[in-house]
Amino acid sequence: MINIKVKCFSQVKYALGADELTFQLDENTTSVDLEKIIRKKAGKKLNNVSLRIAINQKYQKEEIALQDGDEVVFIPPVQGG
Repeated sequence: MINIKVKCFSQVKYALGADELTFQLDENTTSVDLEKIIRKKAGKKLNNVSLRIAINQKYQKEEIALQDGDEVVFIPPVQGG
């Protein structure tokens, strides 16, 4: 098992109701698997939201295996005016 910390901002924070979550996951869990877990936990609140992922403060463009102690941030689109 690995421990992963997920930091929540903006729409993700609202959808999950927390600033930060910790997950204990199987060792073969990938970034795509974690996104599915996050979306399921959020219910329908993130259905139409595209998310970028950063792991240990580095943007990821493709699916990667998560490691024990990783810090993950799902970043919704920036809005404003």
